[in-house]
This record gives sequence, structure tokens and C-alpha cells, in this order.
Amino acid sequence: MENYKKIIEDIYAEVENVEDIGTVANYIPELALVDASNFGIHITNINNASFGVGNFNKKFSIQSISKLLSLTLAYKLEGEKLWDRVDVEPSGNPFNSFLQLETDLGKPRNPFINSGAIVVCDVLLSHLKNPKEDFLEFCREISNNATLNYSKKVTQSEKDSGFRNIAICNFIKSFGNINNDVAAVIDFYFHICSLEMSCKELSKIFMFLANDEFSTSKGNKILSMSQAKRINAIMLTCGFYDESGEFAFRVGLPGKSGVGGGIIAIHPDKYCIAVWSPKLNEQSNSYKGMLFLEKFTTRTASSIF
Repeated sequence: MENYKKIIEDIYAEVENVEDIGTVANYIPELALVDASNFGIHITNINNASFGVGNFNKKFSIQSISKLLSLTLAYKLEGEKLWDRVDVEPSGNPFNSFLQLETDLGKPRNPFINSGAIVVCDVLLSHLKNPKEDFLEFCREISNNATLNYSKKVTQSEKDSGFRNIAICNFIKSFGNINNDVAAVIDFYFHICSLEMSCKELSKIFMFLANDEFSTSKGNKILSMSQAKRINAIMLTCGFYDESGEFAFRVGLPGKSGVGGGIIAIHPDKYCIAVWSPKLNEQSNSYKGMLFLEKFTTRTASSIF
């Protein structure tokens, strides 16, 4: 970790002073209220050493990063049958697109675009007695953090503005790939997206994808090595919407972004790093977050390629 500290501090200082040409996600009204100058980094390695700089302790809406957690729980509960409902291919289209759903007969291209995450929520609703409470308890166990929670304000803001997601869910149901009530699926989806964490909490909760020996505070394994490998593979090819190839090219790590401005990136057997900067580029990924991670993996030579 000592080797990384100065590199992180140096790159943070460089990127902090770069003109941020992105824009805050304003189509979810609550996200538009976030201070756009926030910028935080936190890294945790497999020896549980960690380091952060900037606003790394400040909680924010992790948005689509949470789709990685819902996918993990669904994969754990459903096993390989999950892939009958949702594919593992890059979409090449915006995260809220209808186009491929029509041609693919209601089977989303991957679990990280909105349609795929909505199907994953439907899968979880069929397995969990109290979906919102059970999902939150799962997140608290793997993070060893009982304070994790949903943001009521963001959830309500999602409900007030989420007409397209409601339409997507209805559209998928018309093909028979949603089994539960649409209102219940969408309510669960909006709650998952409103999960709040800091960079520090993010870098710790996803250590199960970096550390082959990971077990929770209760001694439970989350995924098999094979399952963790597959989720890392989906992150590498699909974690950044229609900019996933660009992220793999520039950064070279599996990762996942959210429109709240957060990004997590995994180096298997080494570390998990989380970055937060709310202003997004045209593909809805954090502008400064992408820039920081590109510089970080270049200077540390820690890409998986």
C-alpha cells in the first residue's frame, strides 16, 4: 500500500485541477443537487490495508454500481439458470435503450443496463421474503457495516422521474420475462439504485471480487471462484454502458460505474479502488473518475493486461 499512496496523492492533485467538462446527472432531480466539486478516492488491498484521499468518507448515491450487488445475490441464489433470463453481451447502446429488447424478445443484453438489472430484481423478488430488507442485510454482511442504507430522498426522486424504467419493465413483461408485479419490481429497483456509500465503503464491500479467500464477518463465502471470475468478466465487457470498451482500453481493469459519479475497479488478487466525482461524460461515466483510473493503472502498471 505504501507504494500506492504517493501515486494516488500525486494523481489526485493533478486531476483535481483539470477542468471538469462533465455534467451532473440532472434527470434524477435529487442527483442534480449534489456538489459537483466532490472528488474522492479510496483503495483497499487483499491484506485489508487501505488509503483514501479527498472526499472518500462522504456518502453518495451509488446508483448502477449497486447492480453489481443485486447481480451477485441473484447469481448466488439462482446459479447458472440466471443466464436464461439475462445475457452477458455488451450492449453498445445507452443504458436505458429499448432497441435491443425488441429484437432480443425481452431478454436484456447484460445485467448492468437498466433492463438487465430490472430482470435481476424480478429474480430476487421470486427468492426473497422481504426483498428490500433482505438485500440490505446481504450488503451489510459482506461489507461488515450495519449502517448501510437506502436514501429515501433519492428513492422518491427515482419514482418521480423514472417513467422510462417503468416502461422498460412493462415492455419486458410483455415478452414474459418479468414474473412479478411490475410495481413491486420497479419499487425494488429504485431502492437498490438509491443505496448510499462512501468510496471507503465501496472499496471494502467489493473485496469479495478481488480476494479468492474472502468470507464475510459471519464466515460465509459469497461466490465460488468460478462465479467471481464470471462477474469480473461481465464488468470488464459491460460495466460502463456503451463506453465499456473504452474503459478496458484506457484503464484495463474490470469495473462498474454509476450515474452518481462513482466508479469501482477491481484488480483480482490485489485490490479494489473506488473513485467519486459527480460530473459525467457523454456516456454517463464520471469524467474525472475515468481520468484518474487511467493515470493510476498506467503509473502503477497494475492493469490485468
